[in-house]
Amino acid sequence: MSKLFIVPTPIGNLEDITLRAIRILKEADLILAEDTRTSAVLLKHYQITTRLSSHHKFNEHKTVEYIAERILAGENIALISDAGTPSISDPGFLLTRTCLGMGVEVECLPGATAFVPALVNSGFPSDRFCFEGFLPQKKGRQKKLKELSDETRTMIFYESPFRLVKALEQFAEYFGPDRRVSVSRELSKLFEENFRGTVTEVLAHFQSKTVKGEIVIVLEGKQEPISDKRDEG
Repeated sequence: MSKLFIVPTPIGNLEDITLRAIRILKEADLILAEDTRTSAVLLKHYQITTRLSSHHKFNEHKTVEYIAERILAGENIALISDAGTPSISDPGFLLTRTCLGMGVEVECLPGATAFVPALVNSGFPSDRFCFEGFLPQKKGRQKKLKELSDETRTMIFYESPFRLVKALEQFAEYFGPDRRVSVSRELSKLFEENFRGTVTEVLAHFQSKTVKGEIVIVLEGKQEPISDKRDEG
């Protein structure tokens, strides 16, 4: 049976792709890419000549049913994003939901996604965490931060390098200046950086430099008060 394959791609280092992912991309009838120019670099590196077609947030609403129909007609189609796993803060959810609703089999390969190494590198509890992705840029941002102020699980956010300092300033306001945070940027690349400390310390570090690269912020959850259990005997 033909399928929609969700194929993770490297978040930086081109070696971070599985052998199976390379095989699927070579064997597929079509690869849907968020940005064909970006994906062409990866495909050329691995000598993948499968035809590319654009699939991004600006056109996906118009094309998902047509793509599902092509798979039902017998084609195997692979979906990739610019970096990481499609549908994780990238296009992919709508196509997956549409395909499943139309009876198309969907298979997601395991692979790279930015928040996992950032979470592990942070040193914060990783047995329970919440992934928030990108916070609203304007409307609803303060409401969301207020809602998360009492969250006890480790929190993970994606952020633009241009908004990192502003985000950390807001974290100091809503979560407190002494809450611990870890900022990871340029993961898997030559200039990878993981900087940890209190919100105040991390804010000062990034205020003093020009910030580049994709950003993952990992924030410590609110510490639950330790109850005073005294021996009543």
